[in-house]
Amino acid sequence: MKNNLRLETITLGDELLLGLRENSHLTYLGGCLARYGLTMRRNIVIRDDEDEIERAFLDAWNNADILITTGGLGPTVDDITRETIARVLGLNLVHDTSVEEAIRARFAKFERPVTDNNFRQAKVIEGFEALPNSYGTAPGLWFEKDGKRLIMLPGPPMELYPMFERQVLPRLMAEGLIDEKQAYLQLRTCGAGESSLETRLKPLFDSYGNRLSVAYCAHDGMVDVRLSGGSENPLEWSKIQTLGEICQEVIGDDFVTFGDESLAFLLLNHLRGLGKHLAVAESCTGGLLSNAFTDVPGASKVFVGGAVTYNNQAKVEILDVPDVIIQQHGSVSAECAAAMATGAAEKFSADYAISVTGFAGPDGGTPENPVGTVYLGYHSPLGVWSHRLVYPGNRQAVKSRAVYAALDWMRRKLKKYEVEDVLESMTC
Repeated sequence: MKNNLRLETITLGDELLLGLRENSHLTYLGGCLARYGLTMRRNIVIRDDEDEIERAFLDAWNNADILITTGGLGPTVDDITRETIARVLGLNLVHDTSVEEAIRARFAKFERPVTDNNFRQAKVIEGFEALPNSYGTAPGLWFEKDGKRLIMLPGPPMELYPMFERQVLPRLMAEGLIDEKQAYLQLRTCGAGESSLETRLKPLFDSYGNRLSVAYCAHDGMVDVRLSGGSENPLEWSKIQTLGEICQEVIGDDFVTFGDESLAFLLLNHLRGLGKHLAVAESCTGGLLSNAFTDVPGASKVFVGGAVTYNNQAKVEILDVPDVIIQQHGSVSAECAAAMATGAAEKFSADYAISVTGFAGPDGGTPENPVGTVYLGYHSPLGVWSHRLVYPGNRQAVKSRAVYAALDWMRRKLKKYEVEDVLESMTC
């Protein structure tokens, strides 16, 4: 039944079409729902315009079994999704006192006066159920008619995500519209491209034919391989799991984890298990590496601090990088990266440290180290190493790829350390 359900989404917001904000709703909702066996058939991005909302809604509502809208539920004049859909359905807006109380309570919590326009959000379409918003003032809305479901969610991600995960997903599961367990087995890899992975894994998959479905998804310096039952006599889950373990062996060191945990999460979890602490020193990445770690809840148990030392003086004064290293080798060099990592470890009293320095562009670079050159430094209880990489692309691409390269390199170094430690204990 789930495979036959048609799910569509409408994403509203002038800022999306003006390029002021990326459509993160599409990737978030599509990923969440696919994980539980329901594939999005279509996403429409439209402006906050009454006629466009009406046309898009009527088309989607006529075709979809489940329709999700995001945005346009707030207090300002351009938030017209609620009013437009009510008019199209021939329904009235009714004042919901419980929503009004929630709005007043939220403003009181932050000791701010409530402006009258905020009470527009207390108008609920008759026959719709209000979904409480724990992180904002615009409630979501849930509506069912003739076997169809309309789910209207607020636009800000910090409000939409928890509402979807805590209220919408459990309800879809309870109604049997999505699976209660994940619909596919995901192998997360780093260090190998899609074509390379397919070449290595294809011989394992060929014998299953249409019993197995395989998908490759490249993103953020990684490639995910998703295995699920195919279209004909689908492969049993236990056999998919066994096949996943065989794939792990074939992928080798490029295998990261089963599931969707980030590299930063896995590193912090690993170091926490060892009872060790981590510090960071950055130049060209400007704090992005530290941000990757602090995005992980509970990071402070392992991550003790980071320093963004963007110019040479900061490297010398904050990280105690010897001035002679910069004079002789330059700030973008193996020697400087190693010194930065050591300086961060000593500065923050950390067991491990990782550093990044490079030419992100568009200016800078030398004949030996052109724009796109990045050096990584790694300090551990066993010693200090450096690693050189060269990336094509613009400034943002180089910075982003440098962060993922640093995380993956540290993952590999930790894995190698574990193997060497085990071998050493066996010979003692």
